[in-house]
Amino acid sequence: MPDILSTLTIERLSERGEGIARTDAGRIFVPYALAGEIVEAEVEGSRACLKRTLATSPDRIAPFCSYFARCGGCAVQTLAPEAYLRWKRDLVVEALRRAGLAPEVSELTDAHGEGRRRAVFHVRYPGGRPAAGFMQTRSHEVVEISHCPLLAPAMVGALSAARAIANTLRSSARPLDIIVTLTQTGLDVDIRGHGPTGSAHTQALVEAALAHHLARLSNHGRVLISPRNPAVAIGKAWVEIPPGVFLQPTLAGEEALGSRVCTQAAGATRAADLFCGIGTFALRLAGFAKVDAFDCDGSALAALRKAAAGAALREVRALQRDLFRQPLAPHELEAYDAVVFDPPRSGAEAQARAAAASSVPLIAAVSCNPKTFARDAAILCSGGYELVSVEPIDQFRYSPHVEIVAFFRRRPRARKKPVFG
Repeated sequence: MPDILSTLTIERLSERGEGIARTDAGRIFVPYALAGEIVEAEVEGSRACLKRTLATSPDRIAPFCSYFARCGGCAVQTLAPEAYLRWKRDLVVEALRRAGLAPEVSELTDAHGEGRRRAVFHVRYPGGRPAAGFMQTRSHEVVEISHCPLLAPAMVGALSAARAIANTLRSSARPLDIIVTLTQTGLDVDIRGHGPTGSAHTQALVEAALAHHLARLSNHGRVLISPRNPAVAIGKAWVEIPPGVFLQPTLAGEEALGSRVCTQAAGATRAADLFCGIGTFALRLAGFAKVDAFDCDGSALAALRKAAAGAALREVRALQRDLFRQPLAPHELEAYDAVVFDPPRSGAEAQARAAAASSVPLIAAVSCNPKTFARDAAILCSGGYELVSVEPIDQFRYSPHVEIVAFFRRRPRARKKPVFG
């Protein structure tokens, strides 16, 4: 059971955007408390639940969303803009410092644009009634929501579609994740967690998809109905995306990352795009360079091949390879004058070690995880690369997530002195 109320002084914000207080028993993490505040909280172990703020930070502002502090999607809506920008940039600075690196880190770039074009709505059935929304902070309980102000305006029908799907599958009462992606031809929805559906459920889902004007509805990647092929424009290419495929969370973020990579790699004639997905970078780089694009996802590569074939681009080869188990070796990397890698949150440690032993002139690293980015950056720097720029990109406004784009150039190798006998 939680202890009685404790009075805590908040020293700083954690990487998750939670207030940190130091006590004789150790650090206490208090969601929604800000640095410099004195609060009363229920404490249980190293976690606390904020009950009252006794002394308020000058950086505290009013939240704009009525679900804030219940829905776990946003951590820091109450943090004033200047303090928010500092905190998010410092997530990258501190991760690099812990890895032994101290490069100049640019100011945070806002890439929220029109808002998020992708969301995962969680569905649960408390008392047999479907509830769709986002997870509560530090909980598996769903906070039922009617809207999310961070979503792009064209996502307006996403929640109603998710609720209709949840209601259609209520007899199974299985927890669901409903992935909704905004494409240029409409909403693409993929259901996860239910497993195969019988004919009656399938027909009902098809009817729900038509009623909500979905471009496509899939179940675990199996297409149930597709009135319009979900597609997005990447550079000069038109990409018909596979169900549930990864996209950068905002269009503005994707364009910011793509433009920076292409600017730095503008002189390249042959480039490699590692962990390429559907070609966020490959299809842009192919405007001026031949590109080899590597990924383990066969469906994403098939979409990339089709898109490249239908656009006026340089040669693009989409090659299936598990870069975690089989990273490109140094001698393979020698074929390229620019390499881009954009791995999942776990980073690209094995690939970074291979790249560190290569002589590729330019490496662009894109990451959504400051810790694994810093680890991989330290590997490249220890291999003789110079970290010439680091820019945090904010696609996940008010959350502790931050995107990073960074560039490394190979330092001139010292010539070995001749040894005379």
